[in-house]
Amino acid sequence: MKAIPTVKDRYIFLVVSFIFWVSQFIYVPVLAPYIESSGGKYTFVGLVLGSYGIMQLVFRMPIGIFSDLIKKRKPLVIAGMVICALSCFVFAITDHLAWILAARSLAGLAAATWVIFTVLYAGYFSDKHIHRAMGMISFIIVLAQFSGMFLSGYLVDHWGWKTPFWTGAIICTVGVGLSFFINDSQESLNSQPLKLKDLLSVITDSTLLKVSILSIVAHGILFTTMFGFTPAYALKIGFQTHEISMVVIAFMIPHAISAILSGKLFVPILGQWRTLQFAFSLVACFTFLTPFVTNKLPFYLLQGLNGFSLGILYPVLLAFAIEKIPSQKRATAMGVYQALYALGMFVGPFLGGILNSYIGISGALYLSGISGAIAMILSFLWGTKEQNKLPSKAQPK
Repeated sequence: MKAIPTVKDRYIFLVVSFIFWVSQFIYVPVLAPYIESSGGKYTFVGLVLGSYGIMQLVFRMPIGIFSDLIKKRKPLVIAGMVICALSCFVFAITDHLAWILAARSLAGLAAATWVIFTVLYAGYFSDKHIHRAMGMISFIIVLAQFSGMFLSGYLVDHWGWKTPFWTGAIICTVGVGLSFFINDSQESLNSQPLKLKDLLSVITDSTLLKVSILSIVAHGILFTTMFGFTPAYALKIGFQTHEISMVVIAFMIPHAISAILSGKLFVPILGQWRTLQFAFSLVACFTFLTPFVTNKLPFYLLQGLNGFSLGILYPVLLAFAIEKIPSQKRATAMGVYQALYALGMFVGPFLGGILNSYIGISGALYLSGISGAIAMILSFLWGTKEQNKLPSKAQPK
């Protein structure tokens, strides 16, 4: 008989999740120049970077459906850790361009299993605490991203191009061992068998689709700005290369803090839809203002405010995607949600790059600001419609 998940399981899970994302992001800041140093042209660099999002778009939904059908999460978590470690090892042992593409594609496949990580952790909590759970897991993601990106340049400067890949491979191998100590959550152990015909109702759930659209925009903004063109814009206005790490710090620390506050502070006070409206309005404002700022101190401040605003969004959207979905169908719902927002991860930068080629580096930032404004309007319209469906006494204050 399998053990009931405990607080210890939560901590082990969070450690494994941190290792997973550190291993994924420890080489991201140096990946493009590393590919160029290996002989890759700009088009090939784009192909490698895009393969990460494409693999997630293709595989996240099937992985979620498969997990719901077999009613197991843990084996797929272990598989994700193994694939992540394998990706880093492939990067580390070869610099052949074909293998570089294969390694990054494996990283995308590993990231696709995050569907299962998220649902497994949500199953450790009651539905009323799901926003706090998603806030904590979002904080772990941001902390891991920041830690990996912060270490990347230091490792290369002191020990060469391959060091981040070897470090990620070793760390992730430790994570593979720890993942065997995770227990499946009770929701996956006790659920009734899932029928294929039931999946259609999940995939077409109106709230899930609305939240997924908003998440496409939110992830498109993130991967177009801080994970995309914001560092390049900073260099254009006079920042030195060693100062880019300070731009990342200015963004990521408030981003991590707001991920924790989202479920503990904003949602209890404002409610889900109003929190989304508030955060998207701030994101639109701060992103659109970025091209007008040329001094360093205001630029740092603006990135901190934008990081804080974006950090509010992700836990709310993540919890919103699955909280009304029956537990035995949650991996399918999360697969739909994460597959769709992967669309934003490569469409946003792609469109931003096209605009940049016509009107300069500010084009992507203007696009992101306008996208945030559109998402704010959609969240207002959809939120108002949802609240009007509630009995008057049940409407949030």
